[in-house]
Amino acid sequence: MKLIEDHLAIDPPEGVPVWDVDPYSESVLANPNPYYAALREQGPFAYIPRYAILACGRYDETKEVFSDHTRFVSSRGVGLNDFRHGKPWRPPSLILEADPPDHTRTRKVMARALSPKVVAGLREDFRIAAEAIVDRLLQMQGFEAVADLAEAFPVAVFPKAVGMLDVHARHLVDYGAMVFNGLGPDNALRRAAMARAPEIVPWITAACTRNRLTGDGLGAIIYEAADAGEIGHDEAAMLVRSFLSAGVDTTVTGIGSALWCLARNPEAFAALRADPALARPCFEEVLRYTSPVHTFARTADCNTEVAGVKIVEGTKIICALGSANMDPAKWDDPEVFRIDRRPAGHLAFGVGIHGCVGQNIARAELEVLLTVIAEKVAAIEPTGEAVWRPNNAIHALDRLPLRFRPN
Repeated sequence: MKLIEDHLAIDPPEGVPVWDVDPYSESVLANPNPYYAALREQGPFAYIPRYAILACGRYDETKEVFSDHTRFVSSRGVGLNDFRHGKPWRPPSLILEADPPDHTRTRKVMARALSPKVVAGLREDFRIAAEAIVDRLLQMQGFEAVADLAEAFPVAVFPKAVGMLDVHARHLVDYGAMVFNGLGPDNALRRAAMARAPEIVPWITAACTRNRLTGDGLGAIIYEAADAGEIGHDEAAMLVRSFLSAGVDTTVTGIGSALWCLARNPEAFAALRADPALARPCFEEVLRYTSPVHTFARTADCNTEVAGVKIVEGTKIICALGSANMDPAKWDDPEVFRIDRRPAGHLAFGVGIHGCVGQNIARAELEVLLTVIAEKVAAIEPTGEAVWRPNNAIHALDRLPLRFRPN
């Protein structure tokens, strides 16, 4: 049995093209659209010999693999590591890296903590924070939108919502980036991220314990479920950790991407200003157009077949969500950003039982923030070049110089 990146090194299935590409190269990660287009041209799947994996990027096959949790499991890891053969760098997520029945039990608790009713109670705090940040930025001649807004807003509202007594803005943002870089191969990005684990992980672990949380936040709801016997108290701490690994960095990425889209498409921002109710569909189009999570993996847990391709048990498959969200077979003019598109079915938040459990709160944060910007800002003007930050699973901006022109 041969392993590559701690998963089985399968042979290319019959009829699948062998494609010598590195989807985790920094050049691809910084500018993925040419790679996406080439991946779709390969057919339903491509075999990538560098990692002995399959890759899919067309909408139909990507959705099938990504959503069928019985044939293509998450419990063996959503990165290149197959937990059946390689040791994960941290205890696996009870939500992201689990399947039924374990996933059903823990997701029920998380879904209750992040229910529409709970999230609705947070919106006023979101608006107060959004107005304060936007008002401050309107007084500036220019600002760096990643640090000054995309990172500043979630760090201002999310720890409070969770009930965290300890707030370390840099650790909160960098932990999510570290988790997502950990899903890739043993490349420079992953090694640099893992080098920070001894500094960041102990702080995150301590911040998620019950004595470091208030009694009225999302974290308290999780621990109450432990008191009721629905989950263990050790599991409660891990579920609170899941808030931080998925609830900060992906929101940071979504905000940065929204600002980038609106700055590049002033006609779209004008439409949003004219009708702030478009904030929700605007964000949905941002998600489709930029795919903050660009790639997740699944592992075939049985011998099966998709689109006529025979797939053997143990095959690691990377699902290029960013490619599926740009598939012209699914979307008309996919490379055009349209805030009136209403792209139902995009895969940015996943699909099926593994759809992002925190999507309610992410949508609420972005809807409030975009509404405030639409009400207060006359124009979003670029003042320099946007720079994207390569990450093995997240398509995120590193720098975005902007100016808000006041009404």
